[in-house]
Amino acid sequence: MTLAADMPMDGLKTRAEALFRRKRMVAIALPLVLLGYLVYALFAFNVPALLQGASLENGATLIRDSYSYKTHVTRDNRSGEVSFAIEGERKGEYAPGTHPDWVTIEGDDTITDLGGGHLVHYTADGVSYEIPGYGTVSAQPGNGGVNATFPEGALPEWINASKNRVTITTDAGRVTITRNRTEVFRYSLGWELFFFTLDSPYHGMGPGELLSHALSGEAGAIWDDFWNNAMWRHGDVAWALVETVLMAFLGTFGAAIVALPLAFLAARNFAPLMAVRFTFRRIFDFLRGTDALIWTIVLSRAFGPGPMTGALAILLTDTGSFGKMFSEALENVDGKQIEGVQSTGAKPLLRYRFGVIPQVTPVLLSQVLYFFESNTRSATIIGAITGGGIGLMLTQAMITQKDWEEVTYYIILVILLVFVMDWFSGWLRRKLIGGEP
Repeated sequence: MTLAADMPMDGLKTRAEALFRRKRMVAIALPLVLLGYLVYALFAFNVPALLQGASLENGATLIRDSYSYKTHVTRDNRSGEVSFAIEGERKGEYAPGTHPDWVTIEGDDTITDLGGGHLVHYTADGVSYEIPGYGTVSAQPGNGGVNATFPEGALPEWINASKNRVTITTDAGRVTITRNRTEVFRYSLGWELFFFTLDSPYHGMGPGELLSHALSGEAGAIWDDFWNNAMWRHGDVAWALVETVLMAFLGTFGAAIVALPLAFLAARNFAPLMAVRFTFRRIFDFLRGTDALIWTIVLSRAFGPGPMTGALAILLTDTGSFGKMFSEALENVDGKQIEGVQSTGAKPLLRYRFGVIPQVTPVLLSQVLYFFESNTRSATIIGAITGGGIGLMLTQAMITQKDWEEVTYYIILVILLVFVMDWFSGWLRRKLIGGEP
């Protein structure tokens, strides 16, 4: 009796020990597997080379360009002509005979004061840069190269020099000298010419002065100068945002309209034939299994670029997603409500209209509004491919590799747009589904 009673306890003890050993092996093996994967990813993605090629200086320049602007003082080394422009753009050029306050013109000598004792001289003989604590760098650009002369000793890291190009980057600014051109970049905080360009009569005016002019009957002219700003293009940006929202709207709600009737053919309680259900479910899987970006590329080849192509790409992908969600919602409807409508002698179409749709409407609206909000973000990326919306302007600004303040501007607008769409969709859900007055 004692042996028989002890056997179950021994079996339980053995199983407990085996379970403990398995858990301990998993606890040991899991970190090793994760560590092995991280080591594999380190070399598979060539992370060491990526870190070696990373440039903190370029990163710092990009960040600085996002919240400040550069004024270019450019000298044509062949003609000796000097020009001044915000961000180096023709639309930001100073009028002939005008220049920034920190530039002094004395005969043939143009002196650019970068602050802190940093002075750049453009003369008939060439270029010189007085750097406090280092000395003077001079150059006589010509057919033989830059012909630069540096103070004695090894060149510091912030000077990059070759026969045909010299770049000097200091905390005060940047000077680039080539055979044909010399450029001084001076950074200043803010987004210059954001409101009015240099040729606008309202440039440089304070809020009080602008308000005074607006009250005196110039409000329309002030708005026109701001809205049609040649550098920041506020009117074009606003229309690009509208195009982005339209892409998301047409794609999302178009998909909902297409998917709803098709969902009945994929629902088990509305399509008794298995072959029909299988066919439409696989169609939904195919549509939603192909990302909207892939559809964008395919449709761009077929129909050409444009906002409508982006809307169609969203429509195809969301038709698959909505078809699956709608069909699952239809399979969970209460049959008693349908029977109640049927008892009145209603035909099948009316039974679906009054017995099914009211039950699934809250779920359908909630999903459609959520996708509309999400697609507003996706339309930015799709627009970059199809050539429409704010995505196109964002891509164009990034390609220039210099208009990072505009990139920041567009990103801020996209974030604000997402905030607005999130608030709007939440408010609409509460009104339509929650029954708030």
